[in-house]
Amino acid sequence: MEKSFENLGNAELITGSECLLRCLLLEGVECVFGYPGGNVLYIYDAMVGNPEFAHCLTRHEQGAIHAADGYARSTGKVGVCIATSGPGATNLVTGIATAYMDSVPLVVITGNVPTSVMGTDAFQEADIISITMSITKHSYLVRDVNELPRIIHEAFHIASTGRKGPVLIDIPKDVSNHQLLFRPSDRLDIRGYNPETELNHSEIDNLLQAITESHKPVIIAGGGVVYSNAAAELLEFVKKTNIPVVTTLLGLGGFPSAHELWLGMPGHHGAYTANMALQNADLIISIGSRFDDRLTMKVSGFAPSAKCIAHIDIDPAEIGKNVHTDIACVGDIKAVLSYANTKARPALSDGWMDKLRQDKQNYPIRYKDSETELKPQYVLELIHETTQGEAIVTTDVGQHQMWAAQFYKFKHPRSMITSGGLGTMGFGFPSAIGAQLGNPSRLVVSINGDGGMQMCAQEMAICAIQNIPVKIVVLNNQVLGMVKQQQEIIYEKRYSQIDLAGSPDFVKLAEAYGIKGLKAGNKEEARRVWQEALETPGPVLVEFIIPKNENVYPMVLPGMALDQMIMGDFE
Repeated sequence: MEKSFENLGNAELITGSECLLRCLLLEGVECVFGYPGGNVLYIYDAMVGNPEFAHCLTRHEQGAIHAADGYARSTGKVGVCIATSGPGATNLVTGIATAYMDSVPLVVITGNVPTSVMGTDAFQEADIISITMSITKHSYLVRDVNELPRIIHEAFHIASTGRKGPVLIDIPKDVSNHQLLFRPSDRLDIRGYNPETELNHSEIDNLLQAITESHKPVIIAGGGVVYSNAAAELLEFVKKTNIPVVTTLLGLGGFPSAHELWLGMPGHHGAYTANMALQNADLIISIGSRFDDRLTMKVSGFAPSAKCIAHIDIDPAEIGKNVHTDIACVGDIKAVLSYANTKARPALSDGWMDKLRQDKQNYPIRYKDSETELKPQYVLELIHETTQGEAIVTTDVGQHQMWAAQFYKFKHPRSMITSGGLGTMGFGFPSAIGAQLGNPSRLVVSINGDGGMQMCAQEMAICAIQNIPVKIVVLNNQVLGMVKQQQEIIYEKRYSQIDLAGSPDFVKLAEAYGIKGLKAGNKEEARRVWQEALETPGPVLVEFIIPKNENVYPMVLPGMALDQMIMGDFE
């Protein structure tokens, strides 16, 4: 919702709460996700007299912040959520950490107790600034209402520039009711914050020279490609250099999966070809990926053949943090690749590409299909087939997340919405609500396990009341699947506390919320009910009954190198 600062005219005497709402509208906020409580009631009271202000009432504060996160990831805009003090604020902590780990731009607004009782352990008081210090990009405690316009403007700037991330604004109750002469702030003078990095052209030139001398290059495309809107520049770069690409979990969609130079997702549950390419490459170029442990696995065994490792990243702190870097290109990925594309020349990689194509043909990600059981991989293939890779897919965390990454082929950036760094169960479904509200014309499919779905099932109320047409998929194996798989393989089948057989009937649960529910236990039923779900306006939940003994392969065990993969039934 674009507005100009002139729209509000000359200075006007209003409350801090009215100021907050006006400033959010000026920042282009389309919807705020939240849950009211005592110390934000002045703010919620101001909403009554502001018909332009859109608010989505979730059923839990964690649902609110995950929805704001899904909105931000899928649109590229800043997501906004609001909660009261104490338990309201602390219920946001997991969502703040989720966004921080994955560099998602959020402005998180919390209420606080009145300034007169701060520090006295007043009712519903919690020092949310201190609690979240390590998982926010910046925090503000608003003690002077006159500072509120500046603080809000700065918060959006900090959240959305440089390496993006969550910014917290904590507003005491009395400050939200104090009056000020309102003038919008369009000034940015933040001491110590200068995220604009001048490109080091010589380092980029060094990378381009290394490419022309490389016989076995590989690009790792991470979430930074998506966040910097650099998918087109990456595609051009690949065409000019003839370098194959692997995409991390958060990078899926940043490079089209149908492209002949795409090798798959690498890492813990990565494709054979992707992992082996990294292990045999002589040049590795990380673009917006931070070499996290799920990608590299045993760091000392990572990329043993690489003569040169280059890293392109907007955050200089990430370069050399986990893996030794020979060429460091600090800057916005879009800018770095735009410059590189003016000079890029191909690598000497024709023979390398022949080998990788052969590996892709010989070692695809596959599974043993069944005519008597409904395999989860089949369900993901069905969803991809019927949506042609055009849907926005959100996932929770677990086996279903990895199957979605392996079997759904992403065409576009901002189409895979998942918790990568923190691995937050309960993220998947609320994030789909945010993604759908941010992309009303797109099909949004929320893929969940039976464990994670029960951490956020209450948010079905929003979909029913507002007719938000998310298609909710529950892959139900009546077990904590990823935990079971690790206990089976690493802990010698000593299963402990993984049985979810007492879970509810998800179809009846959906119907209780007023949402259509469907169920399938074999292929024929799966195709029929999924087609019915796609043809049904509004939200639908589809429960697919899958076997509890199905595992995700390939798999690299902790402490092993990427080329030490367990291939499951296809050893």
